[in-house]
Amino acid sequence: MNDISTIDRIDPDQAWAAFARRDRRFDGRFVVAVTTTGIYCKPSCPARRPRRENVRFLGDGNAARSAGFRPCLRCRPDEVARDRQAVEQALELIGKAQEVPALDALAAAVGYAPHHFHRLFKRATGVTPAAYGRNIRAGRLEAALDETHRVTDAIYDAGYNAPSRAYADASHRMGMTPSAWKNGGKDVVIRWTVAQSSLGPMLIAATEKGLCRISFDEGEADLSRRFPKADIRAGDAHFAELVERVVALVDQGGRAEGLPIDVQGTAFQQEVWEALRAIPPGETRTYAQIAIAAGRPGAVRAAGSACGENQLAIVIPCHRVVRSDGKPGGYAYGEERKVELLKKEKSRP
Repeated sequence: MNDISTIDRIDPDQAWAAFARRDRRFDGRFVVAVTTTGIYCKPSCPARRPRRENVRFLGDGNAARSAGFRPCLRCRPDEVARDRQAVEQALELIGKAQEVPALDALAAAVGYAPHHFHRLFKRATGVTPAAYGRNIRAGRLEAALDETHRVTDAIYDAGYNAPSRAYADASHRMGMTPSAWKNGGKDVVIRWTVAQSSLGPMLIAATEKGLCRISFDEGEADLSRRFPKADIRAGDAHFAELVERVVALVDQGGRAEGLPIDVQGTAFQQEVWEALRAIPPGETRTYAQIAIAAGRPGAVRAAGSACGENQLAIVIPCHRVVRSDGKPGGYAYGEERKVELLKKEKSRP
């Protein structure tokens, strides 16, 4: 009997595969109850694996205890729920705070030692508490810029005590400076080209800060619509080196190490994109896993929408996100391209 009750209805075969490889990413999404011992464990438990016919998959510890099982003393599966609750509480505290809380204060508020909670938070969200807080505040700034014509007023409305702090935070984010967010690329030079790849023609564009658009089957007109006030120019010799590196990602697979990027997004979109960049080449994650990594376990649809808003195909690898049933799911540039990209990455030595 298999009783899976999770946010994206994990298939029993997927659950067994995750348990067999001790996949930490599935901790908290279900528990594994062993009928021969009467114990339930989290998927990453280091103990020896039982025979599959002696295993039941249950939604959580409550379901396992109701069925007569007791928690494993080695992996302590019920602590996963406590850890998740602490992270969710911290996310709420950071979201409500005007200033980013200090790590010591944040850890104390949720009942953990600072260093342990720092590791716990980053493992759950993909970023540190400080980085998450910066993104939250920068997201407020972006919203404030939509409501006021003065950048300085928006900076103070977002909770910054000085413009210099706002621009320092902006340098940590993946986006343009605040004025460019508001003004469609005004005063920004964007260089571009259409390069040939093994999967078809690619539009590649970048500001002085980094790549701002990578797509298939687009051209200069599409770029101009996205940045109507930018100074759009043909790429030069220096830009050609960047183009070669991007095309190599398509043709050879691999991780986009060291490529500068310059894209805009809300705080949540930024977290989703960082979670995408953390997926190793050749591996995949579900939309539910990405939502968890972005710090909002219940925002599965929003995580999918953030993938759809990705401006940098390949470099921010939204093609590595699949449906919970293992099927490829949607992709802005066609499912065939998505399948081929994954195939290339998985066959890469």
